[in-house]
Amino acid sequence: MFSIGGEISVNRLGFGAMQITGPGVWGPPRDAGEAIRVLKRLPELGVNFIDTADSYGPDVSEQLIRKALHPYDGLLIATKAGFTRSGPDRWHVNCRPEYLIAQAHKSRRQLGVEQIGLWQLHRIDPRVPRGEQFGAVKQLLDEGVIRHAGLSEVSVADIKAASQVFRVATVQNSYNLADRESDDVVDYCEANGIGFIPYYPLGGDGELTRAGGALDKIAKAKGATQGQIALAWLLKRSPATLPIPGTSKVAHLEENCAAATLTLTDAEFAALDRKRR
Repeated sequence: MFSIGGEISVNRLGFGAMQITGPGVWGPPRDAGEAIRVLKRLPELGVNFIDTADSYGPDVSEQLIRKALHPYDGLLIATKAGFTRSGPDRWHVNCRPEYLIAQAHKSRRQLGVEQIGLWQLHRIDPRVPRGEQFGAVKQLLDEGVIRHAGLSEVSVADIKAASQVFRVATVQNSYNLADRESDDVVDYCEANGIGFIPYYPLGGDGELTRAGGALDKIAKAKGATQGQIALAWLLKRSPATLPIPGTSKVAHLEENCAAATLTLTDAEFAALDRKRR
């Protein structure tokens, strides 16, 4: 368990809801029925932390979550704003204060909640003074539109700067066995009680995933998949990590969630860790 903002306890293996949309994270899913089944299966598997964004679809992910899971008994639905979309795989940063505030209100309506439990700044927009962006987040907190706030794709310096304006509850960066650029961010989050949400948690490279490699050997020894071991590594990496593997298939969801039952020994963790150090 991890306590977001010191008050919302969630199981550490969550779900990222980007893949329940259409190709290129655009439009409705190819199989809407399966997407709903995936979402409904989450609480049955003990997943009570779901991460989405207004730009997933756009809007589609939030709408499907509401259709499948509202009124969210025991669930934390986190969402984000800061991107506009013009088509499949097209992302445009927009963190003007008025846009962020309007999108947070829209997400609240789409999710059907009076207050968003966790809302995250999807990116820091280099074209907008960061003080204005952080000020918009503080306004949303002060007005009760959101309860807790987080950041995405940031450095330790960014976290410190934002923390001068509002309490940072979570940080969401790309991070996995092969992508260790945010090691210092993970350590900072752990030291400061900030949840670290590694997106793209199953990323890997040829060296790590090759037959006979450390990941392959550990997976075979435990009767697990390489993906499950990669998730188990993230869970052991720090008590602050909250991996959010996503999928549009129930079978894959169940496979991912089984990683929460795996425990790596210190030697197994070290064997994987050495590959990137």
